[in-house]
Amino acid sequence: MHLTDQAQDNKIGGAVTRFPLQEDAKPAQKPRNLRLLERLFESPVPVAPSTPPAPAIDVEAPPAGPVTRGRASKIKARHMAIIAGFLAIVAIPSTITSLYMAFVASDQYHSSSSFSVRSIASSQPADILGMFTQSSAGSTFTDSYVLLDFILSERMVRAVDKAFGIENIFAPSGADSFYSIGRNEPIEEKVKYWRSMVKMNFDHGSGIMELEVKAFTPEDSQKIAGFIIKQGEKLINDLSLSARSAVLKVAQSELRLTEERLANARVAVRVYRDNSQEADPVEGARLATQLVAGLEQQLVTLKTELSTALNQMGEDTPRVRVIRSRIESLEKQLTQERQRFGSGTAGKQSRAASTALTDVAGRIQQYETLQTDLEFAERAYTSSLAGLEKARIEADAKQRYLAVFIEPTLSELAQYPSRFMTSFLVFLGTLLAWSVLVLGYYNVRDRN
Repeated sequence: MHLTDQAQDNKIGGAVTRFPLQEDAKPAQKPRNLRLLERLFESPVPVAPSTPPAPAIDVEAPPAGPVTRGRASKIKARHMAIIAGFLAIVAIPSTITSLYMAFVASDQYHSSSSFSVRSIASSQPADILGMFTQSSAGSTFTDSYVLLDFILSERMVRAVDKAFGIENIFAPSGADSFYSIGRNEPIEEKVKYWRSMVKMNFDHGSGIMELEVKAFTPEDSQKIAGFIIKQGEKLINDLSLSARSAVLKVAQSELRLTEERLANARVAVRVYRDNSQEADPVEGARLATQLVAGLEQQLVTLKTELSTALNQMGEDTPRVRVIRSRIESLEKQLTQERQRFGSGTAGKQSRAASTALTDVAGRIQQYETLQTDLEFAERAYTSSLAGLEKARIEADAKQRYLAVFIEPTLSELAQYPSRFMTSFLVFLGTLLAWSVLVLGYYNVRDRN
């Protein structure tokens, strides 16, 4: 390499240091053109790096070899733990689930049915208000919810267990113990298993309920679905009968009271007629009045004849004595007939009422009292009959029945379990859990 006359390059540790030359060692300068040609044709010569000078203060540092091996070992252990966690949490459970669903899980068949609770409309509404009130009264949502809870209740489980035996119908099929029920399980476990095999869907808009029953054979699922519908019909009939009885109970009780009151009033009237020996004292009083009027007319006639006879005859004549005798007889008879109506004074009438009402006025008063009680009892009885009829109409409106739209079906292919979907969900769930654990570990590690 050509060195110029201005500086000399010394390279120490990769750095170039220039030292000025002395003026007496300065060579002769070449022409400018020659220097340019030499620079164009000369090749660069690599300069070997020189050893750096030792530092002024030596500080001992830990050797690089062991540190590098320690970090490599820690990273390897962490990665191995993550891989082992993936195998334990994701790979092995997913593989076991897939193998179980593919070779061990038993086929399940379902039977579906659709029904709803309906009411019997007793009469048509007369106006818009009546239509709304009838619609509100005829609502069957409450009974639908009662039926829904009944199908999934312990009472239904006991009925099915008594009729078929849940442990026999849902017994383990082959080696499948996950989707079957064990032996001698408590009732709580049976109810829990029953709710996993029986599904109910209720549509609030139409009031239709959809029933789906799963079993290991098509015949068992259809048989259980039919039994559930029969038990539901029995429950709805019992509820309808209870509602009808509750509505009619008050009306029938009131009717019995009015019947008893009417019977007592009629017995009192009959006893009075037996004692008085007359059907109607008012009619007897009318006849007595006519008799008194006749006697008074005869008395007036005899007195007229007596006056005429006295003008023509003396007092001691036989004709005058006969007329006077007849007048006295008529007056006595008239007095007796008038006493039949009453005593004529309030005190005597009160005393007579306290002992026995034997005169016409007392009999009429007693008869009118009995007749008033009888008429009131008859009206109350008529009103009770009308109330009973109205209650019967309302009870008919409260009657419910189970309308089955789709009878229990018989499956030809197994719809459950969903083998691929179950395996995929297990893989997805375990992968999510493993990812959460790994991310949590790195989050804690980065924070520390």
